[in-house]
Amino acid sequence: MQIKAAVATGAGMPMSLEELTLEMPRDHEVLVRITAAGICHTDLWARDLAEVPKPIVLGHEGVGIVEQVGRNVTRVSAGDAVVITFGSCGECPTCLNGEPAYCYNTWTICFGGQRPDGTTALSKAGNSVHSHFFGQSSFATHAICTDRNIVRVPRETPLEVLAPLGCGIQTGAGAVLNSLKVSRGSSLAVFGVGSVGLAAIMAARIAGAANIIAVDVHESRLEMAHSLGATHVINGAKEDVRAKIHSITGWGIDFGLDTTGQPAVIAAGVESLAARGTFGLISSAGGDEITLAIPHLMQGGRAIRGILQGDSVPEKFIPQLIEFYLQGKFPFDRLITFYPFDQVNRAIAEMESGKTIKPVLRMR
Repeated sequence: MQIKAAVATGAGMPMSLEELTLEMPRDHEVLVRITAAGICHTDLWARDLAEVPKPIVLGHEGVGIVEQVGRNVTRVSAGDAVVITFGSCGECPTCLNGEPAYCYNTWTICFGGQRPDGTTALSKAGNSVHSHFFGQSSFATHAICTDRNIVRVPRETPLEVLAPLGCGIQTGAGAVLNSLKVSRGSSLAVFGVGSVGLAAIMAARIAGAANIIAVDVHESRLEMAHSLGATHVINGAKEDVRAKIHSITGWGIDFGLDTTGQPAVIAAGVESLAARGTFGLISSAGGDEITLAIPHLMQGGRAIRGILQGDSVPEKFIPQLIEFYLQGKFPFDRLITFYPFDQVNRAIAEMESGKTIKPVLRMR
């Protein structure tokens, strides 16, 4: 079938809207008519990374309506409303242990730009265009995903609003509720309160944390964090973060979460941990190395751990987040700004500038 898609061709290059040919779903695949798709910083990271093949259709926070399923698909049927999330193989040790976010084949499935057998679902004038980004490539009017990375949701839910649940929102909320297991009465500091960090703030309120500290350099983000549940805010450009955290908590934080990927920010966060505290890392955007004092970690029994997708099992966790939203406990829709699909490059620019927290493209 013929579809319209936003095609990424190289680092820093604007995406071009093009007419492409999309194959029909294979035995374990699902064809979804995309209603909306969130834009995530990971899309831009992949756009700029040489190891991700080009040209490629990105997008990994898609929602839509199932139009056709392969003959071996049983989890969804034509007409179902679905959220599309990250792909996983279902066969490696972590998948078999119920930890699909840490699938051994994540790179191939999510960033390889093709199916595991080397084929793509997209082409133009007989030339292949890379597909299956995060198992979906949802910057398009239609996408092919698999029966493993699709979550059926009630038709009465506001489908367009649910798009960010496929990655960013489930990552921030899951980091708090699943990965760190923030406990009632504890303290948490979130470093960087974009969409992922703000999801973590809201989740910390659900978890019952007593001190929820938002750290950022943008006053507008800090104001949003406060309105969503942060008990304290710190402007890292104006205040001594470690000193302020200790003045708030007395002993330091029980839990810390970094969404910035900046080594200096991570170091300050780890140094703010109380004894037996745990610090979670979500982003690696700022580099691959950081210097930390080993005695500080050892003497207080402090821990650092990496987090992907909030340790989510999407078919369980995404419905839980939707229920929190419907109950008024998780108003992540306040982070969203909608854009028409043909304004994808404007949406990206306004996200990169900080004007928009979470852009979501409407395909029609």
